[in-house]
Amino acid sequence: MKGSGLEARLVVRRGAFELGIELAVAPGEVAALLGPNGAGKTTALRALAGLTPIADGHVQVDGEEIQRLPPERRGIGMVFQDYLLFPHLSALENVAFGLRSQGMPRREARREAAAWLERVGVAEHASARPRALSGGQAQRVALARALAPRPGLLLLDEPLSALDAHTRLEIRAALRRHLAGFEGAAVLVTHDPLDAMVLADRLVVVEHGRVVQEGTPSEIARRPRTDYIARLV
Repeated sequence: MKGSGLEARLVVRRGAFELGIELAVAPGEVAALLGPNGAGKTTALRALAGLTPIADGHVQVDGEEIQRLPPERRGIGMVFQDYLLFPHLSALENVAFGLRSQGMPRREARREAAAWLERVGVAEHASARPRALSGGQAQRVALARALAPRPGLLLLDEPLSALDAHTRLEIRAALRRHLAGFEGAAVLVTHDPLDAMVLADRLVVVEHGRVVQEGTPSEIARRPRTDYIARLV
């Protein structure tokens, strides 16, 4: 059964910079954070994950406040641009890791992990360690690892930026397919408007630590409110 999604108010202060935004993402919805370099979009993602402390605000996932929990206890799935797979574990063991940390027995976790590798199209690389995988294969394993525990919130930090053009096209299509079947809330950070337009249901544009416009891709394309958004469109 679906939860209530993500409700967050994030205030982060770093020197002279202050991020102050509110985010609400419904179950089954993908929201993309877009903005120029230094706008605060990655800071916002890290704050949701618990990797950057917030000075004020809250993070609520499916009705539970998680801002005081350490990252590993937040029940969040995260896909990074540089994959961050455990180098000493095989692809199968990487995907099984999150399931095991939830208390699933080893054999069942490995069986579920194998099913996820099949789902993302890399079942034949189950025994390979990350260094033996291509960038596209590693990102598929990272996606399976994030989705396998069925988190209420999925965070994606520039998930396609480290890939070459051909692989990017292929992984973008696969990612779109898997996000369409994901029942939780998803937040994508990207600097690429095409990734945002293809993958997201709603765009949230951040400039100087503040939300300056949000809406569907077509709404924002029709009525850009800032010079940055107009150039983006």
